[in-house]
Amino acid sequence: MGKKVVIKIPELLTKHNISLRELSRLTDIRHAALSQLNNGKRQNINFSHIERLADTFDIVDIREIIELIDEEKRDS
Repeated sequence: MGKKVVIKIPELLTKHNISLRELSRLTDIRHAALSQLNNGKRQNINFSHIERLADTFDIVDIREIIELIDEEKRDS
């Protein structure tokens, strides 16, 4: 089936109890870009965005932000 990189924006929003708009303000990442990542519509992410998310949430393990999954798991 293949692998898929998933950006875990929904999990971060839930865990930290904030809105997408608030995340945009805190990270200085465009709301539209975060929205596309949140909805799985964006196929790439800028490394600086990962760094800003990590800084904002004091994340030291990148797996809290991105995950590599099997395509078939995503479809189920």
